[in-house]
Amino acid sequence: MSSLDTRTVAKLLREYAQRTALRGGNPYRAKAYSKAADSLTALAVPLDVLVAEDQLTEIPGVGEAIADIITKLHKTGTHPSLEKLRKEIPEGVLEMLSVPGLRPEKVLRLYKDLGVGSLAELEAAAKDDRIKKAKGLGAALQTKILQNLAIAKSGEGRLHLHRAAVLLAHAKDSIRKSQPELKRVTIAGDFRRGCELVGDLTIVAEAPEAAKAPKPSTADGLQMRLSDRKHFGAILLFATGSAAHIEQLRALAAQKEMRLEADGLHNGRTLIAGDEVEIYRALGLPFIDPELREGRNELELALKGKLPKLVTDEDLRGILHCHTDASDGTETLETMAKATRQRGFEYFGVADHSKSAHYAGGLSVDEIAQQHREADRLNKRFGKDFRILKGIESDILADGSLDYDDDVLERFDFVVASIHGRFKLDRKAQTQRLLRAISDSHTTIIGHMTGRQLQRRPGYEIDVEKVLRACAKHDVVVEINAHPWRLDLDWRWHQAALDFGCMLSINPDAHSIPELDHMHWGVEMARKGGVPADKVLNAMTLPEITRYLRQKRRSLARAA
Repeated sequence: MSSLDTRTVAKLLREYAQRTALRGGNPYRAKAYSKAADSLTALAVPLDVLVAEDQLTEIPGVGEAIADIITKLHKTGTHPSLEKLRKEIPEGVLEMLSVPGLRPEKVLRLYKDLGVGSLAELEAAAKDDRIKKAKGLGAALQTKILQNLAIAKSGEGRLHLHRAAVLLAHAKDSIRKSQPELKRVTIAGDFRRGCELVGDLTIVAEAPEAAKAPKPSTADGLQMRLSDRKHFGAILLFATGSAAHIEQLRALAAQKEMRLEADGLHNGRTLIAGDEVEIYRALGLPFIDPELREGRNELELALKGKLPKLVTDEDLRGILHCHTDASDGTETLETMAKATRQRGFEYFGVADHSKSAHYAGGLSVDEIAQQHREADRLNKRFGKDFRILKGIESDILADGSLDYDDDVLERFDFVVASIHGRFKLDRKAQTQRLLRAISDSHTTIIGHMTGRQLQRRPGYEIDVEKVLRACAKHDVVVEINAHPWRLDLDWRWHQAALDFGCMLSINPDAHSIPELDHMHWGVEMARKGGVPADKVLNAMTLPEITRYLRQKRRSLARAA
């Protein structure tokens, strides 16, 4: 038989991953197969070329063992281990693995005990109350399934922003190596717009002669759009989107008796602008940053000259809300602080978990004192140009009070107040819980306000507007949690936060040195939400934030 294309091999490898997960054993093996399948979908070079040139291990997440599996799948259309696995479980059962929170062992039980063999059958079983009556499954699982089925459907085929970044960077590099004649190789699509979940893996490149240029292979996810120099900007504009933004630009062009097409802006038969910046200018608009192009109110703001100057990575002067090995992080306070300093920041805000977070090694009062002594020792060594700020991520307890007594909370430079449990309280109770925490004068920042985890669980129910108004009233900062699984507060609420008068803080929630670099994804979300640097707490310099936190503590002392 003829060898299979990239798309088919990626599909088979994903099936291999799912069946391996259902078999049990080492869970990391199945995850490795799944990540490798994702990488295949973003290949910019035909798979048969990589196989022939023995270059499969250059693909992100592909080692020798997985390369051997891919080669067999490519050449024969199957693999002995895959065929063996297929005899164990029907294909429809694999669909259920897409439901967040539904682990492989539960999927197996649903299949073997209840005969549930597909996503449709799972939904029916949940709605018919059959799952909650089954031993080893129960009502909690049934509720979770009903809640998360929508997540499974809405997130299908989409990647987290940070994962898409790796695949697109590899695709871009591959294109440059395999087709050096292509210029201005640029990432477009919803990744360029900073969307938190990416389904549109698109790259635009300038070819010497677009019509004659060899067309790179495309898999399920990756799309290549080639252009000549004259029309490159227009192609990039359309490849970036969004559809709503493009439609509004077209309507504006029509009002001005012009015509916006995929090859540029026309006046009659004359092309008057083929460059992205020139197209906006010809329409009487300033350049609109890609992150804002969602068809909301960006054109209205642009026409009025009121587009925000968006925050950038370079604007951030320090890092807040990080964890160390004192709670559930992997590195010491000294190591994390030094890594932060090496990245050019002026301060590191440690915020380990509080005592009620037993699952995360929450700090006792004695451990707090020990950490503060260590911070003082290190700060003397760092001198005036860098400082460790002493913080805590205090659990918001069920009644809305903060973990620790007031005399302990007063010892910190800042307090991040976060919810880590009791997610199932109703909307009113959960909102009141947050409002009480916000009204506590010790609270500096509200962490990951809605508790969502993308493609894992929805946020708990709260009245976001009421919570934001309370944050503005009590001078409590709203966190943009930069962890790519959270990205919370959702960018769609950022403008409301700004309108109410809130300050925001972009925090990595880092538990290791590599996670310090999550800051970039928080910046992307802030940009998408229209946030300027002067509304970001940690865009303050060290003297500025020290003064801000000192004033906050003075207000606390006066209130006491």
